[in-house]
Amino acid sequence: MTTGPKTIAIIGLGMVGIAEWYASQDSNRFMFHLSEKAISIDLPTNSFKTSGGRHIHYDFLVLATGSNATIPDCVSIEDIRNTKGLFLYRNIADLNDLMAYLEKGEGKSFKAVVVGGGLLGLEAAKAIHDQSSVSQVTIINRRAFPLSRQLDEDGGEMVLKRLQAAEVEFIGNKTVVRVDTDEEHVVTGVELVDGSYVSADLIIFAIGVTSRDDLAKEAGIECASNGGIIVNDELETNFKNVFAIGECANWKGNAYGLIAPGIEMADILSYNLTQMDSVGSFKKRQMNKPDLSTKLKLMGVDVASFGDYFADKVPQRPEFSRRDGMMVGDVSDYIKLTSLIQKRKPLQVSPGELISKATKQDNGGDDLEDDVRICSCHNVTKGKIKECILNGIDNINDLKSKTKAGTGCGGCIPLLTTILKAEIKKAGKVINNNICIHFQMSRADLYQAVRVKRLVNFQEIMGTYGTNKDSLGCEICKPVIGSILSSIHNEHILRPEHHQNQDTNDRFLANVQRDGTFSVVPRVAGGEITPDKLIVLGKVAKKYGLYTKITGGQRIDLFGAQKQDLPDIWTELIDAGFESGHAYGKALRTVKSCVGTTWCRYGVGDSVGLAILLEERYKGIRSPHKLKGGVSGCVRECAEAQSKDFGLIATDKGWNIFIAGNGGANPRHATLFATDVPPSKVVKIIDRYLMFYIRTADKLMRTARWVESFEGGVDKLKKIILDDELGICADLEKEMETLIASYSDEWSIVVNDVEKRKQFRQFVNTSDRVLGLERINERGQKRPMNWPKGNTESVKLNSSLVKTPVTEWKWREVATVADMVSVNAGTTSVAVKYGNSQLAIFRIPERGYYATQLIESNFGIGIIGDDLKGNTYVSCPLHKRNFHLQTGECLNDKNYAILTFEVKEDNGRILALLPDPDELDGVLGTQKWMVRATKSYETDRRSQAEIEDCGQSCVGGNKSLDW
Repeated sequence: MTTGPKTIAIIGLGMVGIAEWYASQDSNRFMFHLSEKAISIDLPTNSFKTSGGRHIHYDFLVLATGSNATIPDCVSIEDIRNTKGLFLYRNIADLNDLMAYLEKGEGKSFKAVVVGGGLLGLEAAKAIHDQSSVSQVTIINRRAFPLSRQLDEDGGEMVLKRLQAAEVEFIGNKTVVRVDTDEEHVVTGVELVDGSYVSADLIIFAIGVTSRDDLAKEAGIECASNGGIIVNDELETNFKNVFAIGECANWKGNAYGLIAPGIEMADILSYNLTQMDSVGSFKKRQMNKPDLSTKLKLMGVDVASFGDYFADKVPQRPEFSRRDGMMVGDVSDYIKLTSLIQKRKPLQVSPGELISKATKQDNGGDDLEDDVRICSCHNVTKGKIKECILNGIDNINDLKSKTKAGTGCGGCIPLLTTILKAEIKKAGKVINNNICIHFQMSRADLYQAVRVKRLVNFQEIMGTYGTNKDSLGCEICKPVIGSILSSIHNEHILRPEHHQNQDTNDRFLANVQRDGTFSVVPRVAGGEITPDKLIVLGKVAKKYGLYTKITGGQRIDLFGAQKQDLPDIWTELIDAGFESGHAYGKALRTVKSCVGTTWCRYGVGDSVGLAILLEERYKGIRSPHKLKGGVSGCVRECAEAQSKDFGLIATDKGWNIFIAGNGGANPRHATLFATDVPPSKVVKIIDRYLMFYIRTADKLMRTARWVESFEGGVDKLKKIILDDELGICADLEKEMETLIASYSDEWSIVVNDVEKRKQFRQFVNTSDRVLGLERINERGQKRPMNWPKGNTESVKLNSSLVKTPVTEWKWREVATVADMVSVNAGTTSVAVKYGNSQLAIFRIPERGYYATQLIESNFGIGIIGDDLKGNTYVSCPLHKRNFHLQTGECLNDKNYAILTFEVKEDNGRILALLPDPDELDGVLGTQKWMVRATKSYETDRRSQAEIEDCGQSCVGGNKSLDW
């Protein structure tokens, strides 16, 4: 290669699903184009054209075009497109098409045929076998037993028996020669090579994959007759500097359909393209025979294979040579055995003895060497895992993020977790899931301790379990403890002793928006609402100038409410029969429903009625993270119950219960937990599940992550919750009943309590109102301006910016002691307006008063805390930067600082040492920071969808602290 910058162009499907990572790269060095196809390659000019009209030049071209599902001789691609009930099975689009067809079945009971008994075929069979609308599944395979490329006859027979036990019919040694349809082009069955016939309403071909090499062929690149772009040991095609990797590549007559060879090819090529011009002389890496070992779970059966299946049939010798093998059922030793094979190590005992030792113990992977590949999907070795742990990683999520181990098929996660725990223990460390520096225990442990000792406020908990009984806590532990106390005692969170624990949303019983206003979200249980209530929502929105939007949770959000208007808005809503929807809390949000038997002609169960019952039952219950439910009246699943923390789908025998689903940034499909549950038992199971989650989950952990990390997984949860293995189900049910009985609508209490209403004043010393953003009209409603792009410069404010020196400032009254909700059980704070500047006043029991500029105008004041050195700080509510209450220094970002002021109490008055209002306004005045229309960039619809940083003196921050 010649030196200097080069352009490497990659044509392939690998971008799909990880565009966020691509977008985060340096745009001067990295460009990517989605939703475009490369339509032709011009090899002489080193360029190619795209469907978007681009002409892209390259120095090196990498083809990673993947593969398509193989189409059998008995049908054509046109048949697949035009025949109803005929499908291929290869990618998520195929699965979506299949599920959509089943949903349109209008109550029909399908007889399904899956053609292909390999990995794809069994995966397809499992997918439709789990659908209640499919009454019969038949697998047709050209070999006598399933998984014939991974297992020998004995192993295949073991899998076959599992299939038969699941009532799946298997027809071996047969191929399909014809697909029959009726006059409406709907499949009716298949004819087999021996003339036999199998009736079917649904036919799925899953017989393998075919390399996508059309683009290469058209360009004149040499391709194999059996499919695939021919490459040499350096993965180069017959044209210089043109390479192919993954399923589209054919190396030594083989195109590989597994992820591990593709990852290995990518590693080899990336090394050769980027390291050969580095300092020193390196030999190019070359492709070697890839590891085709596989470990999967198909039709509920764990299966693993690694080559030759007949090691035990070789006559015994004192020292055994390398032999490969297969596993069905117990595959726990898969990685250990695979490593022995890869290293070609001689065995000191027979393979049978090695596998069947009775004294298997969990040794933390000690018997695995550092170069053993733990994650085959992403080629992660034990040594790499150990290196990460030595560099400070101490939890499975960070380890997955750093190495990608466990993010492929997920089969290595148990061993990955075992190695993590063992290596941390060897290093003399303990896996740290402590809440924060103030509590050396996990959220689950603290929950149990508070429950048993019946502690009732933050000070009692800090005094009993804190590292320093006099500490104020912090922005991490205070919301966690606030949630724990609510989950146990369910007292009103605006009581003075609890108010200090709440972050901005809970503090004002509403979600703060990017302009400092709040959203109002009344509960609409099950999505059912009367016309009269709809009219009330419309009137309230018009009266207070609120933006309205229907949400995915089947309720109506009202945006743009000013903090001081919240009590009045809720007074009108409560008078109309509404209650808080708890959109602001880590609590039950909604239970979504379809119309079920109430209206739908396909409905099997009363989904609306059950959704309302569940939402009314669990409303207001605080938990480690938000909770969402869903109830669908039939298998069409219109309520999307399988993406919820708990979901129910009606069957003709009762309800199927699903758990631990969620959307968001890291979505998870819910797990089927119990089937055909009678209506009388549904509530009891969900009570136990939710209460056990509340008891045992870590802080800010959704049910999805809780189940994934729960020792023993879903099977163990079933034993605990369904079988009462631990004998705690009666306690869980009782605790849930106690919580439910303690419910009271939080907003109803506020609007009828004069003192609590005072907490919603913007300023305690004036009725003036101040907004941080001007508003514009868009689609018939008003919304706040966009924050100007590039508003991310650091801001360090100090008293020297004020013209008059501090020695000439004067004591000025800013509030009264009566304005503060002063209790010895916690810290309190208020906002005041001084001239055109906004200030915050703090009272800390036994430490006195403090005053600072209001860090985030309109966003509230934030949580007061301290660190192990005793530094007292306020955590900005938007970005969680911590500012020292006396010096103004930012303790976790030296690029920022705020103004602080001396403050004292004098005969019931609170005085602050301040310059003249005009001088302070020159530094802190609201008009100086307000974003107006002339400062906001005009953006197109695409840029409006971007998530932009917002704020004035703080930008960025730790997203993991967002409550």
